[in-house]
Amino acid sequence: MSRVSDDRTLVLLRHAKAEQVPGKPDHDRELTDRGARDAAAAGTWLRDEGIVAELVICSTSRRTRQTWEFAARGGAHTEFVEYRRSVYQSGTSGILETIREDAGEVRTVVLVGHAPTIPDLASGLTDGQGSHDAHVAMGEGYPTCGLAVLRYAGDWPDLSAGDCDLERFHVCRG
Repeated sequence: MSRVSDDRTLVLLRHAKAEQVPGKPDHDRELTDRGARDAAAAGTWLRDEGIVAELVICSTSRRTRQTWEFAARGGAHTEFVEYRRSVYQSGTSGILETIREDAGEVRTVVLVGHAPTIPDLASGLTDGQGSHDAHVAMGEGYPTCGLAVLRYAGDWPDLSAGDCDLERFHVCRG
């Protein structure tokens, strides 16, 4: 049985509201003004909840990079940010592999990505386990700047479907 001190935290953050510009490559889409405010609110929420990322794994898209930049301005903190194209291109299995390979010994990882992959990953990793209220909230939708806080009592390389408890689900609005 794991001790509480062995628990790890995985925060799955969907990027904030992005522009819809016909003809602009998807990878280059930027945050709207609302998206910037929401991302800053996410950073404030993370800070106020005492969630300090030891590692941020972020998609390489412009909107996800901006989401983390504004979250940091809002109070979120990390020492290390890794930008991974796999978070942009891969489905849940690719992102899961990225977490397994990159997280190392850190206790708290924030992953900034996209729908439908982020909601699918949150659902698959928790498989109904954890807070009933958080599952109900997540089941109502995983909008832009939604985040799920998952607890995991294992080593990152062993992370698999159903291994986490959904502790909280929150939609950040600024």
